[in-house]
Amino acid sequence: MHLIVRQQYLDELVELYGTPDIKVITGIRRSGKSVLLQEFISYLESLDDKINIVMINLQELEFDHLLEYHALHKYILDQYKEGMTNVLLIDEVQLCQQFERAINSIYTKRIYDIYITGSNAFLLSSDLATLFTGRTIEIKVFPFSFKEYLAYYEINENYDEAFDQYVRIGGMPGAYVYKNESRQYDYIKDVYSTILIRDLVEKYKIRNKQEFTNISEFMMDNIGNLLSPNNISKALKNNQSEITRKTVSKYIGYLENAFLFYEAKRYDLKGKKYLANNSKYYLCDSSFRYAINGTRNMDFGRVYENIVYLELLRRGYEVYVGKLYKKEVDFVAKKRDTQIYIQVSDNIADNKTFEREYSPLLAIKDAYPKMIIARTYHENYDYQGIQVIDIRRWLQE
Repeated sequence: MHLIVRQQYLDELVELYGTPDIKVITGIRRSGKSVLLQEFISYLESLDDKINIVMINLQELEFDHLLEYHALHKYILDQYKEGMTNVLLIDEVQLCQQFERAINSIYTKRIYDIYITGSNAFLLSSDLATLFTGRTIEIKVFPFSFKEYLAYYEINENYDEAFDQYVRIGGMPGAYVYKNESRQYDYIKDVYSTILIRDLVEKYKIRNKQEFTNISEFMMDNIGNLLSPNNISKALKNNQSEITRKTVSKYIGYLENAFLFYEAKRYDLKGKKYLANNSKYYLCDSSFRYAINGTRNMDFGRVYENIVYLELLRRGYEVYVGKLYKKEVDFVAKKRDTQIYIQVSDNIADNKTFEREYSPLLAIKDAYPKMIIARTYHENYDYQGIQVIDIRRWLQE
């Protein structure tokens, strides 16, 4: 398998190197967390410092004897070297029963710089505060961006064609080793099944697997739509599925915990407050929608919206759905003191479609940047102060 350096995440780890926190690398299964650790080790080895690197991958048979936390704890202490910078990296840490007891004990001794990864259902961001007594910092890893896709395939021309392929294949790097789309989707289905059944159903002891799967697939089919546990429950009841709003809410939480879906809450631009009812949910990677629900309805508008949402998260923005009176802005992206208003569309060549996209932005009277991201195939241009940007070009910025 061809590997690329994921510079953004590597830079995060380099920046955090030497801090006393427990560094926790999270993200959906098979998004590249293990490879990122190897990249970081290569960086450490390139330094002139005296560094003792202790790398433990609990999936490998040679570390099988460390699947009990006392043994893991003793091994880590035995590997410590006085007078050196000691760095501990543990991959798939959840495979050791009660691993947190070993990690917490090592942390309190302040003798190691600690980095860990784990399959998401066992090492959730929501669990970190209760698992570890020390301070944790989370490094969130996403599937490949379009720029990383281009780097992987070493593409430096025909970018429009490459973008169309990226939309279909997505950013799960494990799928790239297969030569045809059918095999790639089989791989993605396998990842999806592993997350739903082996991670979530088993972790949370979900009895009705089909009901849980129905909710996940309904959300996939409705990315970019306003959803709530109540309207999902009503929609599934119309399909002869008896499921309560409370159960739907619980299941959505599980799917978010596994990084399969992300919630974009609504933000009232006039009242400057967040709205509790109805949110939009976006997939961690649009390839799951096509692999599970099929490609008969490509629905590029929604998929482009999903791709833009994920890219904004990669770029460090908090992302919300904007509401202004009866109008809606696809995304309000915030980062420190800056804010951007964004509309996403497939094709704005039709005047009515273009007006539908720009009118909510023109109704916003503050001076923050406003943009429409669409499949224009053209250079960027300005319309009454709104930047109109081709989505492929924007992703390559």
